[in-house]
Amino acid sequence: MGSKWKKAKVALGLNLCMFVPRTLDDDSPPPTVVSERLSDAALLSPANWDMSSSRPTTPMPSLHGLKLSKSSSKSSKQTCAICLTKVKQGSGHAIFTAECSHSFHFHCIASNVKHGNQICPVCRAKWKEIPLSGPSLGPIPGRVSPSPINWPQNDALMAVVHRLPLPNARRDLNRRHIVPLYQASEPGIFDDDESLNHQPAFSERTSKSTEDTDAVRAMEIKTYPEVSAAPMTNAYSNFTVLVHLKATAAAAAAAAKRQNLSRNQASLAQISQTPRAPVDLVTVLDVSGSMAGTKLALLKRAMGFVIQNLGSNDRLSVIAFSSTARRLFPLSRMTDSGRQLALQAVNSLVANGGTNIAEGLRKGAKIMEDRKEKNPVASIILLSDGQDNYTVSGSGSGQPQPYHLLLPTSISGRDNSGFQIPVHAFGFGTDHDASSMHSISEISGGTFSFIETEAVLQDAFAQCIGGLLSVVIQELQVAIECIHPDLSLVSLKAGSYPSRLMADGHKGSIDVGDLYADEERDFLVSINVPATSSNETSLIKVKCVYKDPLTQETAILESEEVKIERPEIAGQVVMSLEVDRQRNRLQAAEAMAQARLAAEQGDLTGAVLILENCRKMLSETVSAKSRDRLCVALDAELKEMQERMASRHVYEASGRAYILSGLSSHSWQRATARGDSTDRSSLVQAYQTPSMAEMLTRSQATLLGSPSGQRLLQPLLSFRSQPSPR
Repeated sequence: MGSKWKKAKVALGLNLCMFVPRTLDDDSPPPTVVSERLSDAALLSPANWDMSSSRPTTPMPSLHGLKLSKSSSKSSKQTCAICLTKVKQGSGHAIFTAECSHSFHFHCIASNVKHGNQICPVCRAKWKEIPLSGPSLGPIPGRVSPSPINWPQNDALMAVVHRLPLPNARRDLNRRHIVPLYQASEPGIFDDDESLNHQPAFSERTSKSTEDTDAVRAMEIKTYPEVSAAPMTNAYSNFTVLVHLKATAAAAAAAAKRQNLSRNQASLAQISQTPRAPVDLVTVLDVSGSMAGTKLALLKRAMGFVIQNLGSNDRLSVIAFSSTARRLFPLSRMTDSGRQLALQAVNSLVANGGTNIAEGLRKGAKIMEDRKEKNPVASIILLSDGQDNYTVSGSGSGQPQPYHLLLPTSISGRDNSGFQIPVHAFGFGTDHDASSMHSISEISGGTFSFIETEAVLQDAFAQCIGGLLSVVIQELQVAIECIHPDLSLVSLKAGSYPSRLMADGHKGSIDVGDLYADEERDFLVSINVPATSSNETSLIKVKCVYKDPLTQETAILESEEVKIERPEIAGQVVMSLEVDRQRNRLQAAEAMAQARLAAEQGDLTGAVLILENCRKMLSETVSAKSRDRLCVALDAELKEMQERMASRHVYEASGRAYILSGLSSHSWQRATARGDSTDRSSLVQAYQTPSMAEMLTRSQATLLGSPSGQRLLQPLLSFRSQPSPR
């Protein structure tokens, strides 16, 4: 065996391709045994996706580790686990076959070894013989590097991969001696973000106000008084009006029409194909020791899905944190080459060390702060399976924790700079600190999702980016004003959205921020309505001011006056179903918060009783008797929470995270992942938009040859699907 390796090294030094056959001496694991021998990288590789299933085979946690078929195990050795392309003789690349029998492109593995990594990326075996870099390890001039286009056409991952053109030889020659970005040292200032490469309208165009009909169609305002008629002799100290807002999917097409048509044809073609606002996304990923094995493998697969579904104008950067944090690569556009570099960077991750969430977020915030150019939409995705053991002591201490210390002031809005980046936090597994993750998302304006089952990680990410890639409204502010001078506002029930009432009680406002396509918001306005001698009372009017993310134009939309009749004699009072269902939502959310507080104080019995009383109250409402879908979903959710408070152990393992994720969803009126909540058959998906459902379908799609699979290959341009009934 020793002489064989000497011959291999000589041949590889001459940049030749060779194949080292397996022998009985090779220490190769049986095809069905994976455990520690399974590559995290191989899971990201399309070669290891089982084609016999109707959906991607996401590995399920098991006492015996993961299982691979015999054919899958064989195919993993034919794919380079570094660049995820075929290892094929005669393609112009030297092949290195390690003593554990796994093969790689020589220039890929030599780069890993150059930085001291002597462990096989596939099976984690420690090598005694390592590849030595020769003088010319780059691609041969005149040849092109393998591209993901060469992956099997029936591969499940190709259902979400755009067909990528092969890179040209000149570009390969320019990159042959460049160290991969994720191995480069970090600069002191992260101002090395890749140029947006399109008209800098997003940061430099002067905003202007418009009331154009196209702009108005981007939003809808509807109002519903709790009753349409109230006797003139009666006074109401808490009369409720529902303000319902919806961002229409037509906004994307309308905004595309209003683009500056003087730009060059190529750029115009790009915009016309993707009429949505491009995104700057930073993912902050936990790679501590507890992520080793299945978790890290599934994280790599989920990140691969995210990378393949970002457009060429979207930019991505990845932060990996354990005891410290490092940036894998700068904020880069997800072009063909950008995707390949991002996949390589994610594939390089190894789990070890502690959990320093604060450092990961600090570095993620710095990327957003230091960037030279800005896409109109920006967000941070945070994933962790543990508790920060550097900044706070965790929720298990029994004492209130300063979770705000985990979040840099620069992205929380606490420094009064007006700069705020939402952090969408994902708690992975049963050991994460749900309280800290929820606090991080709540302070920053993001959502908290609970990924209880490891296998749904990719679906949870898919639902999140489905929303981020469909922003059609930004900086939305809702102003409410009483029309009649004798009226006054009592309260604005807006969940987690900041709201204000003026001192005179005649005006109020709500800061909503961004809306995804077809996303809806409901706010309850309480008014003090006096008795009157008039036959009609004008209550309020609503005005929305927002910015179009594509054109940066400010638009204004006003509602009609909300009026009620004031007859002399009271007739039959008919309660508005729309108002009743939103009251139910707010009361259920309040009961969840109270139950959680009781559970944290050790009173699980009292917590369950609070939820039970809320369920009884909901069952007697108008919407419950009409079998309203939202009311049915709320009851199912409250029941699930009761079951997750059956014991202290159950509550600590999943109850706390499930409730906090529910509170996050209801307070922001935005979909989060909770248990099976990404399942399209689940009732707990009242806020899921068509674009989220579309991306979720992409995540689950496997049948490339079917008409539905072909449709999923198209960019996420339109939002034709109807949202789930709310």
